[in-house]
Amino acid sequence: MSSHREAPEISKDPVADSTDLYAFVSPDKPETVTIIANYVPLESPDGGPNFYEFGDDVLYAINIDNDGDGKAEVSYEFRFSTSITNPATFLYNTGPITSLTSSSWNRRQHYNVVRVAGGNRERLGSGLACPPCNVGPLSTPNYASLAASATHALAGNRQVFAGQRADGFYVDLGSIFDLGNLRPFEADHATFGLSGTDLGAMAAGVNSTAGVNVHSIAIQVPTAELTKNGV
Repeated sequence: MSSHREAPEISKDPVADSTDLYAFVSPDKPETVTIIANYVPLESPDGGPNFYEFGDDVLYAINIDNDGDGKAEVSYEFRFSTSITNPATFLYNTGPITSLTSSSWNRRQHYNVVRVAGGNRERLGSGLACPPCNVGPLSTPNYASLAASATHALAGNRQVFAGQRADGFYVDLGSIFDLGNLRPFEADHATFGLSGTDLGAMAAGVNSTAGVNVHSIAIQVPTAELTKNGV
């Protein structure tokens, strides 16, 4: 599933706009499944000073239908809250962010995770920290370490992460939404009174999402808690 701003209404509400959903057997823990849901499409890495974030007013949910009835038997819900450490400035940070508790990081987010199944609600985690956006080498000098510290272990052989990531979905948005004028076949088009020479020679596709980010929610859970029979 992919939607990088394709749906007209949700494009007006980017913090609630989902782009891609991935689910796969975890390579590091084959008894678990990793699910990644991406939101906030086409984030420019230099999109400051108001860097991207999850919406405090959005209920993010990953729904699992395990009996084919089109309804969710298991859901993982995520709610985010934003806090300001220094209300005297609009800046995202006023110095290097070296940890998830750096006082120079002014605008940070935390979240709660709830599992819903069989009418029961189980809180899996509260007040979990997101990493900052990757602002740059002065603001986030060791971003890999910051991101790693925002991966949280949860009870029951689960773990979770929520924050900015590079978009891994390959799509040539420029050609697709130019009436499906895919670049490798551009010279073969003869529609709308245009010849191949009017359009140009064949060219390789362009990855429009290379160098842009999304906000990812990733959760790893035991396979048995997703299935109908618990196996």
